[in-house]
Amino acid sequence: MGKIIRSWALAGLVLVFLSGCRVTDMSGQETRELEYTVVKEEDIPEEIRTVIEEKKAQEFQMTYQSENYLYLLKGYGQQMSGGYSIQIEDLSLGDTAIYFKTVLIGPEKGEAAPGEPSYPYIVVKLEYRQEPVQFQ
Repeated sequence: MGKIIRSWALAGLVLVFLSGCRVTDMSGQETRELEYTVVKEEDIPEEIRTVIEEKKAQEFQMTYQSENYLYLLKGYGQQMSGGYSIQIEDLSLGDTAIYFKTVLIGPEKGEAAPGEPSYPYIVVKLEYRQEPVQFQ
């Protein structure tokens, strides 16, 4: 009998600890794709270039507002070689947030020779929105 009570008490304790954690399930949420532009390096505003230069060695994700536009910045930190690209998997508006999901694609085998490190990042521009951005 004592083992059963301890088991139930332990299960209750685990539930109390887990109740502080929250997983957001977007699968049932209505989302719509947003129109955006991937900003070419030469078109990146100077203020954003400065921030990227300061943060490029480590992974980063941030937003920047300028006039009527919202910029989404995602950097993958230092990589050992060049040949990397970034693919946007999702940029959509949900009920409560903007969702931005990217993936880093490495060079093909034999494509990138060891050499200079690279700092892959992407800058996306869209019309200004007030919703918070969820980087995924």
